[in-house]
Amino acid sequence: MSQNRQVTIIDVAKRAGVSKTTVGRVINGETDRVSEKTWQLVLTAIEELGYERNLIASSMRTDQTFMVVLSIPDIMNPFWPEVARGVQDTLEVQGYTVALLNSDWDAQRERQHLQTVRRNRFDGLILNPIRITNTELKQLGTPAVLLGDGSDFPDFDSVGSDSIAAVDMALEHLIALGHRRIGLIAGISQRQRKDTRSTQYVEIHRRYNLPLDEQLVISCPYSQADGEKAARQLLKLKHPPTAICAGNDILAIGALIAAHEMRLVIPDDLSIIGIDDIYAASTTAPPLTTVAKPKYEIGVEAANRLLKKIQCEDDVSPRSIVLKGHLVVRQTTGPVSV
Repeated sequence: MSQNRQVTIIDVAKRAGVSKTTVGRVINGETDRVSEKTWQLVLTAIEELGYERNLIASSMRTDQTFMVVLSIPDIMNPFWPEVARGVQDTLEVQGYTVALLNSDWDAQRERQHLQTVRRNRFDGLILNPIRITNTELKQLGTPAVLLGDGSDFPDFDSVGSDSIAAVDMALEHLIALGHRRIGLIAGISQRQRKDTRSTQYVEIHRRYNLPLDEQLVISCPYSQADGEKAARQLLKLKHPPTAICAGNDILAIGALIAAHEMRLVIPDDLSIIGIDDIYAASTTAPPLTTVAKPKYEIGVEAANRLLKKIQCEDDVSPRSIVLKGHLVVRQTTGPVSV
């Protein structure tokens, strides 16, 4: 056989001494239709010849490509790798390849991703939407599952984390340590119309009958540099906060850097807490207290929901699945100094 020629199912059949139909059944995992002895013969032939399944030809016969798109908004945000890993680990064992696309918060690029899904006949789509609408996603005609808040997409399943509960856990942890003057660095969402972190901050203050000071709430982009800038603004107040709750760990790390530069001792002079529990949170000095979001589990659940849609096993109404996080106490929070 020429080294330049691709091994075909016919070559495998000849080597194993069986029909190409039998080889096809082995490749498709039809264990109930092939004896164990024949199954092993075919697998041995596949290994010896180095046969690789032609997915393009297969898709023309079955109308399936066994390829799925995962579209995320910011590949540089360390929140997303664990989500992507959960998606990939779940889908790969089912024979699917995951194509990762980064929209970079660009609405035009997001729509190009939809065109890519349509043009290349992907079997499914998992995405954190930016500007596309429920109608546009329905018109795509491809099974899809959303990451995050799915309230604007009533025709699709969504999987996300409980951000309200995360803010609750963070603030209640600080209040339990005796903090009453708490600053909030609330990131500006490029998607959601309402700021759940600021809203819940107000709710917690009402719940505990704490005075509200508008100077203690700063909204800024989700970046380390902006977290530093916001923390400096809070710490230069005439009456600075004794603790800072940041909208995510990236902002919290920025606040930690600012505190170090201002020669504050953490947590003696200032407590800082983040949200997400990205890898870097455990490596800061001191390690960051945070609320861990179930990032990997979000990816797994989204992938499982998509599989049910692809395989037409789910005929119930779309579901909004919200997974709760948990508090991870490290060394950046402590009792308020008297």
